[in-house]
Amino acid sequence: MSTAFEKSPGWIDWSPSPSKPRFRAPPGAVDAHCHVFGPGAVFPYAPERKYTPCDASAAQLFALHDFLGFSRSVIVQATCHGADNRAMIDAIARSGGRARGIATVPHSVSDRDLVELDQAGIRGARFNFVKRLVDASPRGPLMEIAQRIKLLGWHIVIYFEAQELPALYDFFAALPTTIVVDHMGRPDVSKSVDGPEFSLFLKLMREHGNFWSKVTCPERLSVEGPPDYPDVTPFARRVVEEFPDRVLWGTDWPHPNMTTHAPDDGALVDFIPQIAPTPALQRKLLVDNPMRLYWPEAK
Repeated sequence: MSTAFEKSPGWIDWSPSPSKPRFRAPPGAVDAHCHVFGPGAVFPYAPERKYTPCDASAAQLFALHDFLGFSRSVIVQATCHGADNRAMIDAIARSGGRARGIATVPHSVSDRDLVELDQAGIRGARFNFVKRLVDASPRGPLMEIAQRIKLLGWHIVIYFEAQELPALYDFFAALPTTIVVDHMGRPDVSKSVDGPEFSLFLKLMREHGNFWSKVTCPERLSVEGPPDYPDVTPFARRVVEEFPDRVLWGTDWPHPNMTTHAPDDGALVDFIPQIAPTPALQRKLLVDNPMRLYWPEAK
């Protein structure tokens, strides 16, 4: 495995000069899905990682949010750091209360460790089922972790790809907490929005009111590509309009494992009114929903 200073072949760094978005986010808007990487010299990458990223610091993340017009951040632990959450916790500490986190927690985590993570601003744990990014985890230990973090009021973020949902559906439905699905379960947008694959995801959302979805990452899902990602729009808009109180949005900065283009974060912000066409839907997506989930004490 390469060192922290040797990026994976084909890695495309995040854009250093995003455009200024035309869409102005409402006051208090939250980027509910973003990452920090390293810096590797300070927070080394995990030996078992599947990729080695570029460095992407907390200071750079917060500067981007100021530029885009976002007030708060939800930082999601990246697989390149494994279960070492220190880089994310450091970023939260630097945020002045404007960031929360989603951690990776091993089955061996102690109750004391969980309490310390909670005090550091962690509000959920991520379960990753994308086989090219992580090795498979037994479901029994994951369910045990879910039961333990429920006592803290945390939720679970699940990351999977659409073709894996049939085999995972019953396990997901049995999880005891609020569940947030990353990137709408990564639908194949070359297929119909009314087709059986995406319909199964919508069924999961309809039949289980504890499920939320991030309408994120058009740059990953699109076949047609930037800047408008038109093939992703009907999928994301369907989710926003049917489940307006259970949707979140985020940049996914610094866009790990992109191999086709460096996304323009300003263009990603301009994608928002395509999928949330009214001010009421935009406020729910960007302010009301993430504040309810991550800063309930701010009521």
